[in-house]
Amino acid sequence: LFLALGYMRLPELLACWRVCRLLGEAVAGDPLLWRRLAVEPPLSGRVTDQVLLKLTARAEGTLRSLRLFGCLHVSDAGLLRVVEHNPRVTEIYVPGCKGLTGDGVVNIVQLLHEHKGNISRLRLDGISRMSKHHLDIIMSLMCKGNPQGQQDGIPLFYNHRAREALNTNDERPIDVDVCSVCANIRLVFDCTRDDCRKVRDSLWRCRGCYFCFPRCEKCGGCISPEDLVEADLACSDLMCLDCWLTVPKCSTCNRPYCERHENLMVSLSMAGQFSCQRCKELDASHEDQEDDY
Repeated sequence: LFLALGYMRLPELLACWRVCRLLGEAVAGDPLLWRRLAVEPPLSGRVTDQVLLKLTARAEGTLRSLRLFGCLHVSDAGLLRVVEHNPRVTEIYVPGCKGLTGDGVVNIVQLLHEHKGNISRLRLDGISRMSKHHLDIIMSLMCKGNPQGQQDGIPLFYNHRAREALNTNDERPIDVDVCSVCANIRLVFDCTRDDCRKVRDSLWRCRGCYFCFPRCEKCGGCISPEDLVEADLACSDLMCLDCWLTVPKCSTCNRPYCERHENLMVSLSMAGQFSCQRCKELDASHEDQEDDY
């Protein structure tokens, strides 16, 4: 059981801490268990600056990876105190932490640079009041401390995992960039289409955030306004017309699901055919009306 502690997530560790005195001492007294701390929902909403400081203190200054997903009550000052006690941290993930700002992240990276830290990866999607000025300072400091941390030329192609907070396929030091259209600091995707990538130096290249350039859920390419109208899906995601033509569709409304929402298909008696949730609900309501008559 002691060997299993090293594979447990934070909720399981906290639960074992309260089981008995022996397990509690094993969990609280082993800094190796706390070197990589990940706070995920639903715990995210309960973590404050004081709680985070107590949790990271268990690493006794050896914290290497800190991942906070949607911790709304963590502030710039609270995260800075944690980094001051753990100057050798190499990964900081704070996506969706609305209590953090661009100024606060700059202060943290500057502190690590002054302590000759080796911060190699930052995840900042959703941070409040981030500007290009903040991003330039952060990238400059990270490149000074880690010359191999350059992310120029490393493309990021869209898929549903790329929009998730923990994207293990993204090897870039910083996840966000400046959108060429709206100038906001967001996840910026390259296009997978060959004809778009050939005109990479063109002013009309479709490299930008998801809001400025809608992306196909299947191939990751850009979607034209015509495709948005013609390639209608039964779910809330988007798909280009080329991919839309290749996937199975609802036998009633002729709308497909993307791969991420295939579990919503309602299989029909005929092999290979299905109905979408909306059509199924409409059929059920019509049957109820007929029963009333």
